[in-house]
Amino acid sequence: MRRFANARVLLVSLVACGSPPPTCGAEPNAPDTNLVFRGATIYDGTGAKPAKGDVHIKGDKIAAVGMVGKVEGAREVNADGLAMCPGFIDLHTHCDPGLTGKTGKFNKNYVAQGCTLAVTGNCGSGPVDVGAFFKKLEEGGVGTNVIHLAPHNGIRAEVMKNANRPPTADELKRMEQLTDRAMRDGAWGLSTGLIYNPGTYSKTDEIVALAKVAARHGGLYASHIRNEGGGLLGAIEEALTIGKESGCRVHVSHIKASGKSAWGKSSDAIALIEAARTKGAEVTADQYPYVASSTSLRATLVPAKYREGTEKEYVARLDDPRTGPKIKADIEKDLGGRDGGKRIQIARYAGNPKWQGKNLTTIAEGEKKEPIDIVLEIERNGGAQVVNFGMTEEDVRLYMKQPWVATASDGGVQAPGATVPHPRSYGTFPRKIGLYAVEEKIVPVEFAVRSSTGLPADILKLTDRGYLKPGHFADVVVFDPKAFRDTATFEKPHQYAAGLKWVLVNGHPAIKDGEYQEVLGGRVLRHR
Repeated sequence: MRRFANARVLLVSLVACGSPPPTCGAEPNAPDTNLVFRGATIYDGTGAKPAKGDVHIKGDKIAAVGMVGKVEGAREVNADGLAMCPGFIDLHTHCDPGLTGKTGKFNKNYVAQGCTLAVTGNCGSGPVDVGAFFKKLEEGGVGTNVIHLAPHNGIRAEVMKNANRPPTADELKRMEQLTDRAMRDGAWGLSTGLIYNPGTYSKTDEIVALAKVAARHGGLYASHIRNEGGGLLGAIEEALTIGKESGCRVHVSHIKASGKSAWGKSSDAIALIEAARTKGAEVTADQYPYVASSTSLRATLVPAKYREGTEKEYVARLDDPRTGPKIKADIEKDLGGRDGGKRIQIARYAGNPKWQGKNLTTIAEGEKKEPIDIVLEIERNGGAQVVNFGMTEEDVRLYMKQPWVATASDGGVQAPGATVPHPRSYGTFPRKIGLYAVEEKIVPVEFAVRSSTGLPADILKLTDRGYLKPGHFADVVVFDPKAFRDTATFEKPHQYAAGLKWVLVNGHPAIKDGEYQEVLGGRVLRHR
């Protein structure tokens, strides 16, 4: 293992901060931290081989990286045998609703897997009034840093409700104004969720128009693309078109090949993106390292053409003598490609919590009904969140190896309870690093760390986070490579990761000597 060349050089001065507020300058919650980690195995976020060395944290910044001499007043931490890297940046979360809660604001399940920055507003969903959302976070405090995207579904719903039609000229202008306001208030780009209502009813030209607004502000376009199954390649083509016509850089959210009709298409999807990148397009993606996804039962099984209008209108449609049988037939056809319902597990259903953690086939057998009957019962009673086992390990691993694919959870704020959510909200980063890199050696550890740190920082165009560099903010993770693992499972997801020793958020110890600290060290990061 290489060592830093600047042996015995004391690096105590901070580099001048050259990025605009609020990610530089005096901060109201800057800590009095003064720590020197000695003899750590340092993964700096660049993807370079690790180096043995020291790291000095002073206040909310990284003061020195290398061979650090004696620092007066500093606590020294023996990090021999431990790995040290930048805090993990999760490009794709649905933490928005949880972060404004009394306990959810600590974002413990993310801190406890080493995440120090969560991007919200994904899949086109989340607060449209970005200024009000940021104000609420700052007033209540937050456990991780937060970046927000302008959500297309929310913007469209505010203007058009759940209408299945193109916008009028006036409606499009209003959506452009809402997007512009979101960007001026500090959003980092535009997000879409093109399988969800009402964004699923939008055409490409509508999205291009809104992405142009984001592009004028230097924002990115992040998309849950229109189809992740048999139509995967066409959906990626649409995202590339939107990027080309709008001037936005493109980011494909939670890239996958979902459903039997898509298995093996990951190589074609990669080739498509590589070709665009070769021609100069800025295209990236993120991925969670699991073979199952999670979303609503409705978005999973009910075609979009039946989901327009109000909830009351939707439920009435299920029992309509003409439309109802068509809906039932379409759902049954989809269930056939999911082993009759065995691949769909209920994560959260208020109508019958006993069904949580069971698949549709098992539930149907217990109720002496058919899986389609269970689906329709759930839909008539408000719907459910599900876990969908629709991917192959081969596709997951192939995407994982791409240098432009970041690690991201697609999870949300969680606390132990009776629900049975996807384990990604607890285990994404330790699974990628601990299981796939350390244990199975699918990718090198330094590659896995970069996918969680420097790469997402580069995608966001962050200039002062994502790397272990003097002058960068002290978002830092220290873990034991032998023990850093996800413990959350699909059967028992509410379990925190093992092997974390320290997590610093802007210099605040959120995990200290292996123990979680209830602190609100995070900040809202506004795009300028």
